Amino acid sequence: MGWKRRLYFGLKLDKLGNFGISIPELVVSLNRLPGYYRDIRKYREKSGDSAIPISNYTPMLTHIDQGAGTASGHYFHQDLWAAKRIRKENPEEHYDIGSKIDGFVSHLLVFRDVTVIDIRSLDSNVQGLEFIQDDATKLDQFEDNSVESISSLHAAEHFGLGRYGDPIDPEGHTKFMDSIQRVLQKNGKLYFSVPVGQERVEFNAHRVLSPYTVLDQFEELELERLDGVIDGEFVKSPSPEELEKQEYACGLFEFTK
Repeated sequence: MGWKRRLYFGLKLDKLGNFGISIPELVVSLNRLPGYYRDIRKYREKSGDSAIPISNYTPMLTHIDQGAGTASGHYFHQDLWAAKRIRKENPEEHYDIGSKIDGFVSHLLVFRDVTVIDIRSLDSNVQGLEFIQDDATKLDQFEDNSVESISSLHAAEHFGLGRYGDPIDPEGHTKFMDSIQRVLQKNGKLYFSVPVGQERVEFNAHRVLSPYTVLDQFEELELERLDGVIDGEFVKSPSPEELEKQEYACGLFEFTK
């Protein structure tokens, strides 16, 4: 089978969202267009303004029946989980590698300074946010046993897949974990999350790792706590076996060196 044919069969409708296309949302939006134009007429009648330029029409048609928000999922629970732990430990310095800046890192900035490490550039003048541009599979700017506290949430699964402009490297995620282990100082803390379940690579979106892969890779560290997010909900202290049986869960690992 040629590469074009393999690509054709690999792109299923449920993955078109990766290209910015959501078939369900498109169908809903088309069905709600008549109601949208009725609402425009009502707004004009009540405001006395009959001349809203067409260029100002910005239909948002998928939010009508949504709830107030989402208090579930990997990112929601992992961010709270790690932020609470870091606040309790209150290290002198804390470094984050690859976590979401406008999510978890912003949580931390409410109560402490954070130094972010990323292979990509970051333009920011936010108080308390420092930035170091470095390849986290090497962390060449850091000496062995030199960092007191590190977090990396939902990031390791992307290393080496090229999704974010990093070099293709099938061992990128393990090199990254080795680098963290090397630079973490004695009694230092690591807060680490990654998709867990039936181990596989979904190129080039992410990897899903067995929790045993994480535990084996961080062989020099002691596991202090293992929690998880299964089917969007926080699960306290699941066994590695339970997490490994999942299709796509999130493992929340707290390690000490």
